[in-house]
Amino acid sequence: MELGLVGLGKMGGNMRERIRQAGHTVVGFAPHTAGADVGSLKDMVDALAAPRLVWLMVPAGAATQSVIDELKGLLSPGDVVVDGGNSRWTDDARHAEELAAVGVGFVDCGVSGGVWGLENGYALMYGGEPEHVARAQPVFDALKPAGEAGAVHAGKVGAGHFAKMVHNGIEYAMMQAFAEGWELLESADVVTDVREVFRSWQEGTVIKSWLLDLAVRALEQDEHLDQLRGYAADSGEGRWTVEAAIDHAVPLPAITASLFARFASRQEDSPQMKMVAALRNQFGGHAVEGPKGT
Repeated sequence: MELGLVGLGKMGGNMRERIRQAGHTVVGFAPHTAGADVGSLKDMVDALAAPRLVWLMVPAGAATQSVIDELKGLLSPGDVVVDGGNSRWTDDARHAEELAAVGVGFVDCGVSGGVWGLENGYALMYGGEPEHVARAQPVFDALKPAGEAGAVHAGKVGAGHFAKMVHNGIEYAMMQAFAEGWELLESADVVTDVREVFRSWQEGTVIKSWLLDLAVRALEQDEHLDQLRGYAADSGEGRWTVEAAIDHAVPLPAITASLFARFASRQEDSPQMKMVAALRNQFGGHAVEGPKGT
C-alpha cells in the first residue's frame, strides 16, 4: 500500500525504512530535510492515490495542529490521518472532529520503540473507529514487533495516546527505581563493582527488563556516569499522566514522585532543601553548609 509520512526525525526516519522493508511505498515529507521524498505537504498528497493514508510523526501541540489544518485543505473524503506523535489524548477528539468535517478519518497511535524500533519493531497503541483502523492495519503490521504481541486497538479516538501516556508514566517510575538503586549501591563502600551487580540482575531476577539491559549498556560506556550531568528533562507525558490521575481520583504515588524527581534534577541548589536543612538545624542542631564557593 501507499503511505504519506510527515516527520522524518529519529523515529519517523526509521519508521519509513521499516515500512519500506515490509514492501509498502512511503512518500516522506519534512520541511528543510535533505532526506525528504517531496518538497511540500501538497506534493506528498498529490503523489498518493486516493483513498490516501497519511501518518504524522511531528511534535505535539501547535506543530501537529498546523499540519492537520493544512491537510484539511488537501485531503479528500475517504482519506485517513494517523497521528503517531506524542499528542495529548485530549487533543485527539478535536482533531477527529475537524477532519470529519471534510470527510477524513482519524486514528491516534501511541508509538514506543525509540531508536531501536527499526530493528526490533515498535509497540503500537491506537484508537479510532474500526473502519479507519482497518485502513491503517497494513502499516501497523509492518511496524509492530514480530509475534502476537506489540499492537493493540485500545478503544475509541484518544485511547491510543492515553495508553501511551500511561506507558510513559510507568516508564518514569521504573527508571527512577533503577536510578535510586544505582545511587545507593554507588554510595555504599561495601559494594565494589556496581556495574557487575547490575549485570548480574539481567538473568534470573524479577527485575530483568529492557530498561535494565540499557542501564548495563550505559554503565559499560561510562562506569560511574561521570560524563553525565544529573539533569533529566520530561517529555510532557509524565505530567499528563499525573493530571489524568487527579481527574480520575486514582493514586499514583510512584509515578508522581518520579516526575517530581525530574524537576528536582534541574536545581543545582534546591530551595526546598534549604528549608529542610534549616529545619533540621533548628530542631536537632544538625550542621548546615553555606552556599557553594564559600
